[in-house]
Amino acid sequence: MDESVVVSPDWLAARLEEPGVRIVDVRDPWEYEGIGHVPGAVSVPFDSYRDESDVDRGTLPGAKAFAELLSGVGIAPEDAIVAYDDTHGVFAARFVLTALEYGHDDVRLLDGDYSAWNRTYETTTDEPDLEPTAYEADPLSREESPLVGLVAVEDALERGALFVDTREDHEFEEAHLPGAVRFDWREVVDDETRRLKAEDELEDVLGEYGITPDREIVLYCNTARRISHTYVVLRALGYDDVAFYEGSLTEWLANDGEIETGPA
Repeated sequence: MDESVVVSPDWLAARLEEPGVRIVDVRDPWEYEGIGHVPGAVSVPFDSYRDESDVDRGTLPGAKAFAELLSGVGIAPEDAIVAYDDTHGVFAARFVLTALEYGHDDVRLLDGDYSAWNRTYETTTDEPDLEPTAYEADPLSREESPLVGLVAVEDALERGALFVDTREDHEFEEAHLPGAVRFDWREVVDDETRRLKAEDELEDVLGEYGITPDREIVLYCNTARRISHTYVVLRALGYDDVAFYEGSLTEWLANDGEIETGPA
């Protein structure tokens, strides 16, 4: 696994005291405050970096809002951020995707979640002292960004790209993009350890669905949350040609895009 994308609990534990490493807890505030958190972590709840009021932007919060959010918790553009949740990383992965889109160079997903961390390492209810920064976002250009829109998706369908639907069976059966394969995002997680499966296991699981590094891959779900996790995992495995359909099926259906129904 590429440690510039996904890091282990051991990696993080060895760097808790490093000033340039900032830890972001995206759980609900009551979990952060009442259950405990990784020492030094700041609270950035999932709802604070998700905005469903602007259809053209998907659910991204906007560069200005995101910059203000990070400024408020004392994060600077040069910091290395490690994000986690307690849901196998799916909400934290959305934070990773958002930070990358707004130009943060070093943002990583904790392999596992709060429960996985808590099995080995100490937690705390102490909140760190925060000194606000003057964070400025630097959004990726259209050429740099993995996010694609409706027209690009239509073109990818014409090219025969592999569309990967990360939703549940019943959702897929109701409607999916033409030719899509269904890949439940949770298949990459080991239920016992709550961490990602070993790299060779991941490659085998993905390969069973034809999700291989030589393919052009387009990810989608309903509102681009679940594909965030799959995107981060593929990126950590070295997949280069992975597009992220931010509008996902919500936008596709709103524009009367062609669909198929039935089981995978």
